[in-house]
Amino acid sequence: QVQLEEFGGGLVQAGGSLRLSCAASGSIFRLNGMGWYRQAPGKQRELVAIIYRDGPIDYADSVKGRFTISRDAAKNTVYLQMNSLKPEDTALYFCNVKVGISRVNYWGQGTQVTVSS
Repeated sequence: QVQLEEFGGGLVQAGGSLRLSCAASGSIFRLNGMGWYRQAPGKQRELVAIIYRDGPIDYADSVKGRFTISRDAAKNTVYLQMNSLKPEDTALYFCNVKVGISRVNYWGQGTQVTVSS
């Protein structure tokens, strides 16, 4: 089993910043990807950012230039620095890791980010 512990999130005014972190533990041999998804009320879950084992990084177009994902491989931890936050960034943010050759998905419980206007 894989355990994901998320930190960060909260309430911030538009233009502010937050930092999310997610630490993975358990059966995490060969973490192929670590990242963040989000889901706003009434909307589908969407990719925010992901960093792959070999280095490639993907961002949602809506967060490019504002969010930065990084990883501490030694700590099996992924970070999401969110700057210039907008009300439309309000959502439940989920940590995601992809484990093994088959890239099995594991999810955190989610951490709420609320941006007030």
